[in-house]
Amino acid sequence: MNIKPIRNDDDLRATFTRLEAIFQAPEGSIEADEMEVLVTLVEAYENRHYPVGPADPIEAIKFRMEQQGLVAKDLEPYIGSSGRVSDVLNRRRSLSLRMVKRLHEGLKIPYESLFSQVG
Repeated sequence: MNIKPIRNDDDLRATFTRLEAIFQAPEGSIEADEMEVLVTLVEAYENRHYPVGPADPIEAIKFRMEQQGLVAKDLEPYIGSSGRVSDVLNRRRSLSLRMVKRLHEGLKIPYESLFSQVG
C-alpha cells in the first residue's frame, strides 16, 4: 500500500482510478483498508477544494414535490394559503419556523435543508 496526499486534481483522478480497482475488496483485507484511507483523503481534498454550500430550502421543497408528485396546492397544509405558497416557491417570502416544522413533519424534509433561510 503506497498512499500519498492528494495535492491536485491529477492526484484525485489517480486516486479514483485506484478506488475503482479495489472497490469490491473483501472486508478486512489490505485493499479494503486502503480503500477506507483513500476515501478519507478524497473527502478531505474535495471539502477543501470543492466545498458544498448550505442546502437551498426552496430547492429542497421542489425536490420533494417532484419525488412525491406534488403540486403547489399540496403544500398549503404546511405553508398556508395558495398566495403564501406561491410567494415562498418564488422566493418572495422566507420560510417561518412554523412552516419549517410543518414541512419537516409532514413531508419529511430534513431540518438542515430548510433552515438556511428562515425568516
